[in-house]
Amino acid sequence: MTQARVRRTVEATHKTAAVLVPAQRVWGPIQAIRTRHDRQVRRWMPHITLLYPFVTPTELARAAERLALVCSRTAPFEVALRDFGLFEHRSGRCTLWLDPVPREPVVALQRALREALPECAHDGRMSDEFRPHLSVGQARGRAEAADLRRVLRAHWQPIRFTVDAVSLLWREDPPDDVFRVDRRVRLGPPSKAAPTRSAGP
Repeated sequence: MTQARVRRTVEATHKTAAVLVPAQRVWGPIQAIRTRHDRQVRRWMPHITLLYPFVTPTELARAAERLALVCSRTAPFEVALRDFGLFEHRSGRCTLWLDPVPREPVVALQRALREALPECAHDGRMSDEFRPHLSVGQARGRAEAADLRRVLRAHWQPIRFTVDAVSLLWREDPPDDVFRVDRRVRLGPPSKAAPTRSAGP
């Protein structure tokens, strides 16, 4: 059996994820919105999802080692959260999100991670369909979502932060199902790219 075939049989779980977590210094305005509008505010910290579902918790260390080489080839970059977008789901409900710009570095990083861990490409989508976003809330329909987006845009001040690491998250079963940072895989040259255990983003 080929290595690629073996990789595709690796178990995936919704108890872990690979994400970008903004620096905590910029969380305030994001969390102010999420506290009012995001039903996932307790479970997730502010984040941009890269790979989810992800490897089992026991495989996090091995996954971090595989991602370290990819991340070492990507220099840290800056993104800005300037505007709000929305996704409309088949149920009719909508998700509101902040749009990180420029998107290209995030898309390129996510594509590289998928290539390093092809067993985590569970959604069946191509990398070029990936749309980076930071979710901030939900609405019951498009009209409600559009109204909420107008309100949020009227008061939003753009936020900038540097992306310098990929955070690998894990959670327990309910009721303790809050995601925590297991380790951070830093971007940049190999001397700075070793995965580090972390108690926070």
